[in-house]
Amino acid sequence: MRTRLIRTGLAALLAMGGLATSQAVTAQAADNPYERGPAPTQSSIEAARGSYAVSQTTVSSLSVSGFGGGTIYYPSSTADGTFGAVAISPGFTAYQSSIAWLGPRLASQGFVVFTIDTNTTADQPDSRGRQLLAALDYLTQRSSVRSRIDTTRLGVMGHSMGGGGTLEAAKSRPSLQAAIPLTGWNLDTTWPEIKTPTLVVGADGDTIAPVATHSEPFYRNLPSSLDKAYLELRGATHFTPNTSNTTIAKYSISWLKRFIDNDTRYEQFLCPLPAASLTIAEYRGNCPHTS
Repeated sequence: MRTRLIRTGLAALLAMGGLATSQAVTAQAADNPYERGPAPTQSSIEAARGSYAVSQTTVSSLSVSGFGGGTIYYPSSTADGTFGAVAISPGFTAYQSSIAWLGPRLASQGFVVFTIDTNTTADQPDSRGRQLLAALDYLTQRSSVRSRIDTTRLGVMGHSMGGGGTLEAAKSRPSLQAAIPLTGWNLDTTWPEIKTPTLVVGADGDTIAPVATHSEPFYRNLPSSLDKAYLELRGATHFTPNTSNTTIAKYSISWLKRFIDNDTRYEQFLCPLPAASLTIAEYRGNCPHTS
């Protein structure tokens, strides 16, 4: 009888422990309901591919309005629920092929990614900003993967004039969760209206959009209260974002995860501020982040 009572007591304690563990896991999940994928490491954010298998689908320019079509990259599995989404614009005279490497790289980390073509390759930043927003609207409302997307978790990226368009899009739609202009070009360098956490990426050897007249004033003129950062690539040119680049990917993934997914596991890669290195000429920002 005594043995049976002890066993019963132990079973009750174990059950309580299991319940407590289950409640802790549930509470943790509730704290960060948008976490996707395993806990990140330096290796995982620098890897050519993340933990998700990726599928893709082509969107014809004939089937859309407001932008020039593109390619959607997305996690193949729906087991983890919905994902945040990012639209990416190429630069002046360029096509989506110039930024295509970002599609599978970001999607494999747990995002739906839309690399777009613009209506014409000569479209200016303000037009590219409107096209990025049109692409997000198509992605979330009409695309074949719309059910995989959380419409409250959206971001924009772009290269050169597409980077300038990224700032225009964030200015026009404050509900965006993240913006990343890559060696951006825009004659407007003042952005006090932007409320979207913004990572400005420049290149120390850029002669087309020199950091002194583009990326640096972009960053400097964003609101001081905004979660923002400035990454200047070392030994890089205006066209560095057009080919696979681990430094761009590493900090873009971390920024998108931190602000689109609200995933504080990635804060460690952004704060304290990364130090200058063989690939980073300078990194500025306001830490800790508050969004």
